[in-house]
Amino acid sequence: MSTHINAAHKGDIAESILLPGDPLRAKYIAENWLNEPVLYNDIRNMYGYTGRYKGVPVSVQGTGMGMPSMGIYSWELITEYGCQNLIRTGTAGSFSKDIKIKDVVCSIAASTDSNYYHAFDVPVGYAPCASWDLLKKALEVNNEMLLPLKAGNTVSCDAFYETVDDWWKKWANMNVLAVEMEAAALYMNAAYHNVNALAMMTITDHFITGEKATTGERTKANSDMFKYALEIAVK
Repeated sequence: MSTHINAAHKGDIAESILLPGDPLRAKYIAENWLNEPVLYNDIRNMYGYTGRYKGVPVSVQGTGMGMPSMGIYSWELITEYGCQNLIRTGTAGSFSKDIKIKDVVCSIAASTDSNYYHAFDVPVGYAPCASWDLLKKALEVNNEMLLPLKAGNTVSCDAFYETVDDWWKKWANMNVLAVEMEAAALYMNAAYHNVNALAMMTITDHFITGEKATTGERTKANSDMFKYALEIAVK
């Protein structure tokens, strides 16, 4: 049995699952979009729910912040509960003038400054990336939803508070679109276990302009992204 999701039993968690960092976002998604959601986990208040979206079983699980936490939850969801399609639904900061507050970014590849690689004994040049299956579905779904969607390389960083001025520019110079803290770990776990993963984030901060999304803007943009992720999960 899983160490961190040990309130759940095999069969309680769907093959397709959304992974917000904030457990209260997991609760929000379950209560607003899933039919008859059942709470299967509240260990450490890291809520997990399973319900149905358009008649299809879907789960949503909080993962916490950072690659170690994402690494733990996604690993156990895959190995202990059989999750096959894992979709991160989070937030990010934009490095690009063409990617604005409230836009949605899909991480085609996830660069990182983390040493999370060492768990897999691979060279640091390994490039964690999204699965084509989910990325293709994301493009197909957005042909109907028409969200302000961008896709490309993002970077997963260990440190939230950097001490070097303009540290982000070295990434922006290589056309890295945005920064967040979890995608690379999710992608490495998924690759190792040969399952599908996709990280999508709404832009809530902008490194060039200094803008920050208001509470209302965050709620609306995240709600659109949650619905987008659910549509991908059941496609």
